[in-house]
Amino acid sequence: MPRKPKRPCSYPGCPELVDGRFCETHAKQETRRYEKYDRDPAKRKRYGRRWKRIRDRYIAAHPLCEQCEKLDRITPAQEVHHIKPLSQGGTHAEDNLMALCKPCHSRITALEGGRWRRG
Repeated sequence: MPRKPKRPCSYPGCPELVDGRFCETHAKQETRRYEKYDRDPAKRKRYGRRWKRIRDRYIAAHPLCEQCEKLDRITPAQEVHHIKPLSQGGTHAEDNLMALCKPCHSRITALEGGRWRRG
């Protein structure tokens, strides 16, 4: 199957052709800009380096999607979900976490309305 043609980087004035949105250099710059100016400071504080360590440890201990396991499916977990969201007083405690695959996490987040809610 043919691939889509490459297109110019979305960064103003960059002529480099890419498969995604930004070239490697400008993707890093855009991520830094987003984290600094667009992301809610409270979220940035809640999901820092400490959270990444907790998440990595939890995924290592729970390598399979907990929702898929209930349906007798074996799917590798890729994300960690807070059962009670941090914005509603939840914590990073292990009993408030759930290892999920991307489709299950997206479905749960959409059902909770978290994708469209700010905070």
